Amino acid sequence: MDFESEVNVKNAAQNIKFAQPSISRKPLELLRDTEALLRRPTVTTLVPILPPKISNNLQMASSLAEESLKELAEIDLEQISDWELRPARIRVGLSFVGFGALMIVLLLLYLNSLHPELTPVEQIGKYWYQYVWFVCLGVAGMFILGREAMRPTKNLQKPNKR
Repeated sequence: MDFESEVNVKNAAQNIKFAQPSISRKPLELLRDTEALLRRPTVTTLVPILPPKISNNLQMASSLAEESLKELAEIDLEQISDWELRPARIRVGLSFVGFGALMIVLLLLYLNSLHPELTPVEQIGKYWYQYVWFVCLGVAGMFILGREAMRPTKNLQKPNKR
């Protein structure tokens, strides 16, 4: 008896056709629609059971979110230049560095106030993974800032059209 398959694997793999999306939507439109599909039923469910003041605040926040996301969906991501994103990248880098430093200071404050019996070596031995996380966060921020500092600025600026 011969149990070998008579299907040609190469031809079968080449004949597979995947479904293509019918409409290509922008990512911000997709975000707006997805958020709305989650938010609207939640708000309609919560409004009747909440106190009137909180219910009104929730509805106002929902309508504000609707308007904000509608404006956001109108942004064309392809039109945003690298030069326009530079301030945001710098702020993110500074936030990483600042948050990492702040958390190290808070960790040291916590250890010195609640565990004064531990020596610095014991503190690091017991809480080493927190130190590592916060130092890595600061180093990541420094890499972001260093990358921005090394970017050429003449090539990124938009020429003034007059």
